[in-house]
Amino acid sequence: MTAADFDYEDLGLVAGLEIHQQLDTATKLFCECPTAIREPEESDRRFTRYLHPTKSELGEIDEAALEESMVDREFEYLAYDSTCLVEEDDEPPHRVDREAMETAMEIGQLMDMSVVDQVNVMRKIVVDGSNTTGFQRSMLVANDGAIETSDGQVGIEDMLLEEESCQRVEETEDGVRFSLDRLGIPLVEIGTKPDIRSPEQAREAAERIGMLLRSTGKVKRGLGTIRQDVNVSIAEGARIELKGVQSLDDIDDLVRNEVRRQVELLDIAEELDERDAGVGDPQDVTETFEETDSGVIRGALDDGGRVQAVRLSGFDGLVGRELQPDRRLGTEFSDHAKRHGAGGIFHTDELPAYGVTEAEVEALREAVGAGPEDAVAIVADDSSTADLAIEAVAERAETAISGVPEETRDALEDGTSRYLRPLPGAARMYPETDVPPVEPDVTDVETPELLTEKVERYEEEFGLDSGLAEQVAYGQRWPLFESLVGQDAVDATLAAGTLESTLTELRRDDVPVERLTDDHLRETILLVDSGEVPREGIEDLLTALAENPDFTAEEAVEQEDLGGVDESEVREAVAEVVERNAEQVETEGMGAFSGLMGECMGALRGKADGDTVSSVLREEIQKRA
Repeated sequence: MTAADFDYEDLGLVAGLEIHQQLDTATKLFCECPTAIREPEESDRRFTRYLHPTKSELGEIDEAALEESMVDREFEYLAYDSTCLVEEDDEPPHRVDREAMETAMEIGQLMDMSVVDQVNVMRKIVVDGSNTTGFQRSMLVANDGAIETSDGQVGIEDMLLEEESCQRVEETEDGVRFSLDRLGIPLVEIGTKPDIRSPEQAREAAERIGMLLRSTGKVKRGLGTIRQDVNVSIAEGARIELKGVQSLDDIDDLVRNEVRRQVELLDIAEELDERDAGVGDPQDVTETFEETDSGVIRGALDDGGRVQAVRLSGFDGLVGRELQPDRRLGTEFSDHAKRHGAGGIFHTDELPAYGVTEAEVEALREAVGAGPEDAVAIVADDSSTADLAIEAVAERAETAISGVPEETRDALEDGTSRYLRPLPGAARMYPETDVPPVEPDVTDVETPELLTEKVERYEEEFGLDSGLAEQVAYGQRWPLFESLVGQDAVDATLAAGTLESTLTELRRDDVPVERLTDDHLRETILLVDSGEVPREGIEDLLTALAENPDFTAEEAVEQEDLGGVDESEVREAVAEVVERNAEQVETEGMGAFSGLMGECMGALRGKADGDTVSSVLREEIQKRA
């Protein structure tokens, strides 16, 4: 059965969203450092840490943090001249950033949420290296709101204001390298109630929340500034958290594939129950592969490693069963093994293959006492890794007998997911004693115009067509557009077309438009609107500014000789073109217009308005026709 065949209501699909959005504040949440992202090569110092989980106030240790700590890794951090001792955890955090708190309250109002009377900062244990402290600071700001979708209302459970984690730079031989530039950027986490009942509604709800966030004009834009987590379960399955969805386009596919995965796991569990399945104890089968030609196994043995195996009674034919596109139950086992450093696993549903022979498969089955209905999984690696990895495989196989395990999974770009860690529990939260509580005041917080309302206003007030109005309203430069058409009173279509269509075309032509500042764009549009530069010269002028960002628009015009020409110069240039093509003009008359128009514009090099050139060319042709 494919995901398209599912009756989600019949399956009892329940889903909820967690939206994480960076705020565009001047400084970070608990210090005065800027929120700009730096390049790793700009780092001027670095240090290392080893992190371990701590007990909660009740003496409990969070299961997810405990599993994370079992992976022995060194964490290296890149620091900059724009980071401080707070980010390095060598100084206590400062008070909560006021701008971030005000923006969070504004977002809460857009979702009809109730702001709490007192905001208290909590510590959330995180020992994967993404925070130098071993925890993330988080605070509840508002709760009990709602948004509308075409399939009904979706409740908003709560909104937290948090500090963003470090940016992961790369894996190292000893662990992971992180960058401190992102650590501490204010971040809101918005959690919906489990009111979502279809993949399509999940995507629509995420789009609605994203629109409301962008309506504030106070959130960061671009890759990595917003992340979606999706919680999914079906009636007989388990709650799964799909972590780190980067694109809204992926949400519905991720929900469909997770539902399919749970349906398949439940079918497998039923089959295993009928077979009275079980999992044996891991054992060493290195001798079975002493003469192997398998490259993976041979490489492990030549490095002094071992081969560990586990008998999976009743699993024959099920380890290779597909759960999601190109991901099988064996892939799930492999994901758990990889968490402990192994490259992966082999299992008998896919063997002989990868250099493992039929004779070796038979010898393997005999070594662990596997019968016809049994499967065998093996791990080849150094002794310590092989031991930990095969134990992890055995534990995951045990849960397969029960059904669907609760867990956090990593959302992949192809719409599937892989195991990441157990679901976190309440034991990971405890009070932050270094930051005083905040009593928020909502009286001065204004509710901003929604982007959907902005689109309608642009159409009515400025006469923009619906497509262009939506591009501007949902784009990053709408504040500049409003300043241009308001304070500077420039032509709205000129401003909108330049900020959206023209920049898009230049980006497609590999012009580095990211170097263009608002000042560059404002100066260019004003020069064109005043007639000092013809509209045909906009692309050339912006290209020159992108390649020489230290120039002003007027300096670029002079440097590139992009200034307009008067009508006498236009007539002179057009007359020369018509003279060179006199025979064609006499023969074709106005039929020659199209070809000659391009030649005239080329001769004038974008220095004249197209309408003027067209009018003069028609006059010159008529004289000779």
